[in-house]
Amino acid sequence: MIYNNVDFDTYFKHYPDKEGFFGKYGGAYISEDLKQAMAEITEAYYSICQSRKFIAELRRIRKEFQGRPTPVTHLERLSDALGGKVQLYAKREGLSHSGAHKRKHGMGEALLAKYMGKKKIIAETGAGQHGVALATAAAYLGLECDIYMGAVDIK
Repeated sequence: MIYNNVDFDTYFKHYPDKEGFFGKYGGAYISEDLKQAMAEITEAYYSICQSRKFIAELRRIRKEFQGRPTPVTHLERLSDALGGKVQLYAKREGLSHSGAHKRKHGMGEALLAKYMGKKKIIAETGAGQHGVALATAAAYLGLECDIYMGAVDIK
């Protein structure tokens, strides 16, 4: 499929490039102070994501603690209101323990940190949901956690 001069049949064979860019978009913009830490996290991720033990633990946590997979609900009345030409469904992410989709990746982040031997997680958050999700995951796994929110975000 070609859209806006992009051939989506071959797109992911070429992108992202080694720097994480999708053409002129994307990439990682981080300070020099954090580049080594990010390289360590990336290396650990590519190592641990192949681990059957890690995947099994994450799946168990998702099922037993997070209530995943969350249900898909047919929105029958809304579908009918639209004339029945389309059938609408909603994924019920808000039913996950402590809510929202942020829990899904927050638990993965915290579990990776645990497998890396880390004792503490830090994160920034804008609206607060990422912080809540990561703090919940850290508490579940027995890790310390500091969440930072910028002064502009607080205002």
